[in-house]
Amino acid sequence: MTARSMSKGSNLPVDARAVRAELIWAAGAGVPDIDGSALLLTGSGRVRDDGDFVFYNQPRHTSGAVTHLGKRSAAGAATDTVEVDLSRLEPAVERVVLCASSDGGTFGQVQGLVLRLLDAGTGAEIARFDMVAGTETAFIGGELYRRQGKWKFRAVGQGYASGLAGLATDFGITVDDAPPAAADSTTTAAGPSAAPGATTPPAASAMPPAPPAVPATPPRSPVAPTASAPASPAPVPPTVPPSVPPSAPRLTKGEERLPVDMRKRLSLRKEQVAVSLRKHGAAGVTARVVLVLDASGSMSFLYSKGVVADVVERMAAVVAQLDDDGEMQAWTFASHPARLPDLLLGELPEWLRLHVRVGEMSLFRRGRKRGLDPSQVDMREVGIQNEEQKVIAEVRSFVRNSPSAAPTLVLFFSDGGVYRNAEIERELREAVEEPIFWQFVGLGRSNYGVLERFDTLPGRRVDNVGFFAVDDIGTVPDPELYDRLLSEFPQWITAAGRAGILRS
Repeated sequence: MTARSMSKGSNLPVDARAVRAELIWAAGAGVPDIDGSALLLTGSGRVRDDGDFVFYNQPRHTSGAVTHLGKRSAAGAATDTVEVDLSRLEPAVERVVLCASSDGGTFGQVQGLVLRLLDAGTGAEIARFDMVAGTETAFIGGELYRRQGKWKFRAVGQGYASGLAGLATDFGITVDDAPPAAADSTTTAAGPSAAPGATTPPAASAMPPAPPAVPATPPRSPVAPTASAPASPAPVPPTVPPSVPPSAPRLTKGEERLPVDMRKRLSLRKEQVAVSLRKHGAAGVTARVVLVLDASGSMSFLYSKGVVADVVERMAAVVAQLDDDGEMQAWTFASHPARLPDLLLGELPEWLRLHVRVGEMSLFRRGRKRGLDPSQVDMREVGIQNEEQKVIAEVRSFVRNSPSAAPTLVLFFSDGGVYRNAEIERELREAVEEPIFWQFVGLGRSNYGVLERFDTLPGRRVDNVGFFAVDDIGTVPDPELYDRLLSEFPQWITAAGRAGILRS
């Protein structure tokens, strides 16, 4: 295809399987920093959710079709590049809008602003669009769009005086830290008329409500699940000797500080955990317990309805029974992992209030979010996508750097959306020789990828991964939940002990 210099509003067909949108400008003193980004839109002209925005804080779409490749500088020129694999775009995606934003000034201060479209396979230039701007701080350079089953490129040249936040919210992105929108957020950079086919979608919906701190009343009595759990294999006595009498739940410091209703629930649940351990031949076993919570955008509903807070409270009984000091390490993750403050049983209500929070998306390279408690993670740094392999690697590093005489049990809760299968498999295979058992719990029937297939994957000395999923964890009675949660851990203890991974 011959390269073509384009004017605003013009279009051309794109025959390449994948393309790179390269934003170029003259770098120098007093020139604002420029960032490229992309929005994946449906036929309604809006994103499906915040995951359809690809930019420096969220550099890869879950489909793998759109990737922010980052910046390069050479000979006084700077570039920022987004790659789009047109063959991998989902059928629901009808447009990919190619955007830019400035930090520290307006586009009027930027010289030599050009958008080049390249064939990602050959590097050949398909199109070139020279852009001129004024007071805008965000810009739509062009868009890729479907027309009768074929892809085309249009030069747009539409600016936004309200910045990246105004541009993003116009297309349905929720922005918690956006400045107030102006009465008319859009301007045109190359003339008074809007680009052909450009739309002005309605305002974005509000962010979901914040999750409740602690349930005011005990959870409702569970009902019988729709399907019974598969029968557990006959227990194998673990090689780790019991350190407490097997007949009683472990007493843990700090429980007396809990509210009465929460203390009663914890006491009953500890007894049920003790029963499950005895049933699987693991009475008296001790372990360091690590909690991992999925905070990706798809989990918003479970956080807002208190489901995640209830899960954490139920897991407190596991740590109370297994961990001598009644202290649980915890991580949250989405696009990036973040370690949370350790959960101490006596501080459970406050911990739930401060730290059970869903990830957020930030469009700005700013400091810490205002109004946070000093102990809280800024969830904008966590993001909203699924990157399980990153938190797995971080937990592995913690266990290596903080050795314990007891094995580590990781309780990992997620609603699925797994797409980094190769990276996750590599991390978990490498972890086989480490004193860690990974118990994954799926919250809903979703795509769990390699996690639900791991039991059948060959080539491991011991099976270090357990997995099960439930439609609605709130309807699973405590005895059944703890039975399923602890059914494979004792078998791993025995196998890991025989393999020399655990030392008595």
